[in-house]
Amino acid sequence: MNTPIACQQHNHALCIDEALSAARKLCQGKKVRLTSLREKVLELIWQSHKPLGAYALMDMLSEAATRRVAPPTVYRALDFLLEQHLIHRINSLNAFIGCPDPHTQHQNQFLICRVCGNASECNDAILNQAIGAAGQNAGFSIEQYSVEITGLCANCQDMK
Repeated sequence: MNTPIACQQHNHALCIDEALSAARKLCQGKKVRLTSLREKVLELIWQSHKPLGAYALMDMLSEAATRRVAPPTVYRALDFLLEQHLIHRINSLNAFIGCPDPHTQHQNQFLICRVCGNASECNDAILNQAIGAAGQNAGFSIEQYSVEITGLCANCQDMK
């Protein structure tokens, strides 16, 4: 499991730096181009643990560039980042979150706080096995899945 949503000792600046460094290395190794716009979109996604939608990213990019960024430009950058496994799409929110482990192919499991909006990617082997077994029992060949679990993070539970 990656960094918990409510980790008091979490160094977020280091989190962003590590994600950008990993992205540069991964793209260099694959010989694909991490343009400045793609890198900026990735940096914006990693700025918080709240999933961001494409239009929020457009607004943030426009503020930084002092001119409007066209939707296709942002969607192309998001498509690239998804293809390189640098980000994940959270379908229920129509939003994107950074992938803490882009070097390994893995299924997506997310814990999403319904109060603060933070999301955390986790990878639970028992859940993966149960989903695989369910597919096998149904005679279904699972190619990919995403599990999105909504609830309350530790901080929001403490506030109740």
